[in-house]
Amino acid sequence: MGKLMKAVVTTADEQTPLIDKDIAQPDLTDHDVLVKVAATAMNPVDIKQLEGAQAAKQERVLGFDAVGKIVGVGSAVVNYQIGDRIFFAGELGRTGSNAEFEAVHEGLIAKAPTTLSDIEAAALPLTFLTAYEMLADKFGIQMTADSAHGKTLLIINGAGGVGSIMIQLAKWLGMTVIATASRGETIAWVKEMGADEVVNHREDYVQAVKKLGYHEIPYIAVLHSLDQHFEKVADLVGTFGHIGAIVQSMNPLPVGLIKNKAASLDWEFMFAKTNAGQNIASQGAALALLSKLVDDGFVKSTVTQTLDGLSAQTIINAQKEVAPGNMLGKLVIKY
Repeated sequence: MGKLMKAVVTTADEQTPLIDKDIAQPDLTDHDVLVKVAATAMNPVDIKQLEGAQAAKQERVLGFDAVGKIVGVGSAVVNYQIGDRIFFAGELGRTGSNAEFEAVHEGLIAKAPTTLSDIEAAALPLTFLTAYEMLADKFGIQMTADSAHGKTLLIINGAGGVGSIMIQLAKWLGMTVIATASRGETIAWVKEMGADEVVNHREDYVQAVKKLGYHEIPYIAVLHSLDQHFEKVADLVGTFGHIGAIVQSMNPLPVGLIKNKAASLDWEFMFAKTNAGQNIASQGAALALLSKLVDDGFVKSTVTQTLDGLSAQTIINAQKEVAPGNMLGKLVIKY
């Protein structure tokens, strides 16, 4: 057996779903780097992955968002070297960031923003990639400053992790952003992120949006409870417009409502590229852009809560905070 590392591992025991365990450090492929993880963020996908691992009775190391320093490089890696401080969002099916060390493909990484701490940087990769890919790959928006000037984006659940970063990216693109929020703290948060208008998704936000003067919206991002919101956003979306979604629908959707508008329903799943082995390097390139946007002052970290220590109990506590689905910004764990 090679060198060991501390890790948090899934179990089939519902009473003890995660345990601390020493396991072998991951092997590197030619295009991998080995990272000593300094911090990780908790995402809803981590919770779903834990549920899946338990159902399959698999022993896995979860975790996707990470920031840390490179301590080893594969033989074909040319753009990174030992000592580089990087951030990334990992991929499904590999040993994740809930461990001392993680092996990750060089195409998925970028040098971390120099102006952010490890905690601040760890909050960003997965949510930024989700927002970036929806706007760029699905909505077809060119990723340059002010390229979407004059266009309007409605974000359902603007105060969550993806919404918080999408607001900032959309403002850099020159868009007018309407975000939904329902509590005093979330309303203040989306305004701080840069939202131009805020409507309450617990009220009749369709009429609220129309009263603001927006009768047809070209781009709508539904980041929570798609079933609950689809008919409403189908009313608001413009002809040839786009409705983007990141959450699975629980029931069949009445997609016929957008047929006569020739509007599109676009699914965004950040792991689709790595699952299919397609265009992987685009994610590292997107994170390189994020790093520049942060250091140039256009994007700020969305971290709102921190926990300390690499342990099963810390990961469980983090999941309990995120699981209800009303998280403001992002929760980060510092190792």
